[in-house]
Amino acid sequence: MNAHTGERDGRTTVVVITHNRRTELLRTLKLLRELPERPPVIVTDNASTDGTAEAVRRDFPDVRLLTPGRNLGAVGRNLAVRRVRTPYVAFCDDDSWWEPGSLRRAADVLDKRPRLAGVTARIVVEPSGTEDPVVQELRESPLTGPDWLPGPPLGSFLAAATVLRTDAFRGAGGFHPGLWLGGEEELLATDLLRQGWWLSYVEDLTVHHEASVLRDSTARRILGLRNTLWFTWLRRPLLPALRRTAHLMVTVPRDAASARAFARAAAGLPWVLRQRDPVPPELERRLTALQHARRDSPARRYVG
Repeated sequence: MNAHTGERDGRTTVVVITHNRRTELLRTLKLLRELPERPPVIVTDNASTDGTAEAVRRDFPDVRLLTPGRNLGAVGRNLAVRRVRTPYVAFCDDDSWWEPGSLRRAADVLDKRPRLAGVTARIVVEPSGTEDPVVQELRESPLTGPDWLPGPPLGSFLAAATVLRTDAFRGAGGFHPGLWLGGEEELLATDLLRQGWWLSYVEDLTVHHEASVLRDSTARRILGLRNTLWFTWLRRPLLPALRRTAHLMVTVPRDAASARAFARAAAGLPWVLRQRDPVPPELERRLTALQHARRDSPARRYVG
């Protein structure tokens, strides 16, 4: 199919999770409905109390709406992917949307590369139109990979800007329920790499992101730091895990949010250690390279 035609592309389903962001979600669904690919869309409403579900039913009857009745966080995506019937699933946040043609191009890239689990797009921040700082990190990934990759190999991905192979997502178990939300992609990405899959950044795919004003940046930082620590002890070998933990202890801001994050991480150690399954040396070398590269990234600041 030609990316410039208006023909529907039935290869990719878009999955969106939302919680109390009715206005942003309705804008995103309108933009998704206008895409030339006309993808099927599944929304998991994580127990919104602002009338989100009613508005979606009224304004977007063609969207499949899931209402689990509680806030599942990232696991709401797992619920949606169970209903996906297309080979690929594009994740999207309620304050982001895919550029016309990008889903078709992503499916074309994945069609030609059967060992590629997912492709991550360039992220443009709206309304300024500038690139998200994380794009530089993706573009300058320190990892190496096979020549057939369509762009730099990645060690993780950003759910709001990634198209994944549906079978690969399911085979790796989806997003871990223990992490809930906040940097939850790192664990899934590592498990995909462990199974022999590849992830890649693709420059000519684009996602637009206009950050919701309805976000608690401090709460997100607590979850992100907690989940970084939990991922470290779930998958990193002992010495790297100790070094990573020590590095975080001396580099994160010395404030109440960091203290809460470490306290929550410590409280979860019993289940983390029960599920601990360190990666093999070859994969640990990749994780170490990524860790070193991220230390200088402008997108990796624990602030809020």
